[in-house]
This record gives sequence, C-alpha cells and structure tokens, in this order.
Amino acid sequence: MGAILVTGAAGFIGSHVVEALLARGDWVVGVDNFDPFYSAARKRRNIAVALAHPRFRLVEHDIRDGTGLAACWERALPPEAPAISVVAHLAARAGPRSSLGQERLYQDINVRGTVEVLECARRFGVRQFVLTSTSSVYGNSPRSPFREDDPADRPLSPYAATKRATEVIAHAYHHIYGLTVTILRPFSVYGPRGRPDMTPALFVVPVWRGEPLIRFGDGSAGRNYTYIDDIVDGFLAAVDRPLGYEIINLANSQEVTLAAYFRVLGELLERPLRIEQRPMPASDPERTRADIGKARRLLGYEPRTSFPIGLGRYLDWFRAELQAVPDFLAQMTPPA
Repeated sequence: MGAILVTGAAGFIGSHVVEALLARGDWVVGVDNFDPFYSAARKRRNIAVALAHPRFRLVEHDIRDGTGLAACWERALPPEAPAISVVAHLAARAGPRSSLGQERLYQDINVRGTVEVLECARRFGVRQFVLTSTSSVYGNSPRSPFREDDPADRPLSPYAATKRATEVIAHAYHHIYGLTVTILRPFSVYGPRGRPDMTPALFVVPVWRGEPLIRFGDGSAGRNYTYIDDIVDGFLAAVDRPLGYEIINLANSQEVTLAAYFRVLGELLERPLRIEQRPMPASDPERTRADIGKARRLLGYEPRTSFPIGLGRYLDWFRAELQAVPDFLAQMTPPA
C-alpha cells in the first residue's frame, strides 16, 4: 500500500486507473479540473464510485497552477495516510482532430501543465512518475509495427506534438534531477466511459440517432484497438516497477481495419449500418501498429481482450447508461 496522485482522475483512463488502485489497497489523491472539453456531468459519473471510497480524495484543481497543486499535495490526505510516492499523470487536453486551430491551448495544458506536475514530483521526492503519452507521436512512421526507439519526430497534429514534447521534458527531469519516469504510449483505447470524441462513441451515438456513420478513407485504415482493462493492467505494472527512464507501448497487437470495425459493430447491433464516406483527415495516421515486446519484457504485459468482446462490453455499458441517464446522448455529443 502506498499513496498515489492521479491527475486527470475523472477522465476515461484516469477513472479506471483510480478504481484499480483503490481496489488493491492504495490511497489515491485524484486531481481534475473538469475541463469543459466534454460534459463535466459525464466525468463526475466516471468518478462516482471512487468518491464513495474511504481512501480516495478528490481535489478539483487545474494542473497549470503549480503553487496550488503543491498545496494540495501537502494537505489532501489525512494524517494516517502514507506520503504520496507515485504520480500517475493522465491530465491532458486530448484529441488530434480537436487540436487543430487550438495550438496555444494544447501547448498550455499539455506542456506547461506537465512541467508544473513534474516540478511538484521533484520537490516532494516521488519515487516513480508515470507519464501518459499517446501512439499519435509516431505519426506515419515508415516502420511497422511501431517501436519505442522510432524517432517520433514527424507528428501529424498539434496534440501529438505536445505529447512528444512532454516525453522529452520528462527525460530532462530524469537526467538532471534523477526523477524516475516511465512513459506509456497507449494505442486506440476503448471501453466503458470512453470520451465522446473517441471511437466507438463516434460510431455508436449516430446509430441511436438514426444518422449515418462517417467513414474516413476507404476503410483500410487500421488501428490496434486496446480495451481499457488491458491498459489499466499495464498502467499498474508501470506504477509498481521504477525503471529509470523508459518509453513503453501499451496496445493490443491485433490490427483492426475500419471496415472490420464496422462489420463487427453491425453484427453486435444486429442492424445494417448507413455509412457516409469522407476523405481521411490530415491529422490521422493511415494505420497504427504497435510492437509490444518491450511491455511484455519490462512490465509482464499481456493484453487479453479481443476486439469483438471489448466492443460488446462497451455496448452493454452504453445501453445501461441510456437507461440510467436521461440526457446521456447529449453528454456523449463530440466537442465542436
């Protein structure tokens, strides 16, 4: 048992990580400012289970305010709790497409905000800093599958550029201050609580509204869709294993094309899908394929959830939320 500070605690991945940490006996301080990128009500529902747990404390705070973050660090936990020894940094402004035209905002939150969190970690002497990056840093890398030693110096979106910048800054903190850092690059995460701007919400919500699905490109674009439980397993392994400074892919190494995605979705919904085709956005890579050998070797990572099973679980969650939350579809409207 230890104490872990999780930024972005009310988000999709963050809320699942928080619950997994609490389930195994850790104290958790969750930091989230409920950014208006998408529905704050949706995020509060994400964190509802954790809020009822006696070893969880939620701090509503913007990571860009380093002074306030340091004060939270010192006062968030009760005297009987251990000191915070690990930081799991998931807070970020997300989404490659959404970052177009919002370069300053993405830089401010993702880069400056990360520096403030790193500063607190250095000041308070944490033993492990886990930084969440993204597979988007690879862009259209010519080598497939993508490996952690690829240059990752040709991002396709401002979002990807800011996340790559945080990786490089974290290395400077490791080199100069001895901060132990593990950087995780998740690939196309999906599952219950997924954001409105992510697949499968972008596909499932239109079906319920009787609208056509948008298919970018000819359907051959491929992704390593990775179920949330598998990501959480890798995340907890990274929390527990300080490695100096490492960058590690987390993915399901089975590629799913967009055409196959729609086929599986139609089978699970037991209805035909109306599809509208559009050109591939410039911010989207043609395909993402991960080499996960490093994750297997260093973290004992092994994804277990096949895409049809994971998508079925998402649909079960989606239907349950439709019944429980009157304005659920409105909450799942993608950001403009």
